[in-house]
Amino acid sequence: MGRRLVPLTLDNLQDLPKRCRTCVFWELDPVSGEAAVRAGTPALEKEAWISAVLLDWGSCGRVVYVDEVPVGFVLYAPPAYVPRSTAFPTSPVSSDAVQLMTGFIMPGYQGQGLGRVMVQTVAKDLLRRGFKAIEAFGDARWKESACVLPADHLTAVGFKTVRPHPTYPRLRLELRTTLSWKEDVELALDRLLGAVQKEPALRPL
Repeated sequence: MGRRLVPLTLDNLQDLPKRCRTCVFWELDPVSGEAAVRAGTPALEKEAWISAVLLDWGSCGRVVYVDEVPVGFVLYAPPAYVPRSTAFPTSPVSSDAVQLMTGFIMPGYQGQGLGRVMVQTVAKDLLRRGFKAIEAFGDARWKESACVLPADHLTAVGFKTVRPHPTYPRLRLELRTTLSWKEDVELALDRLLGAVQKEPALRPL
């Protein structure tokens, strides 16, 4: 099985699942996001966001390929580039951290350690860029697939709650810990990144 992870760019954006290419839950604030959906322009907004972040900050995602087939991705950026993050009651993300926005592994490829490799690749990238941690908003009442990852899945792979909330706690993962992960976290990571599978709905916070 040949697998490779490459930075997300405008050239390989089409390799993301269609529902993710046209989702701007994190990339726009709630009002702008709903307006983009009504106007039928979320795909254009997504492309514009990625282009702007690439120019201003650099790589903001990874795409994983197995035998040249795109099977998953992860998206991350400093909170200043993630307008939706300010709508959460447990914001803001810490100044020394990057926000894990969302991620996905196709169901047929879960359980193969791809989640671990993907997150470790992100950790190495961010450590080189001077960041200490990844933070994420979790959904403590998660029942179905959506853009906000389930809080219990985040804690299962090592995230620690830094600001509790009954619905949307903010969690943190120290980057250096990801570089020494054992194989026993692979299943938990695949469950975490496999949690976003259906068409995400823009929902008010």
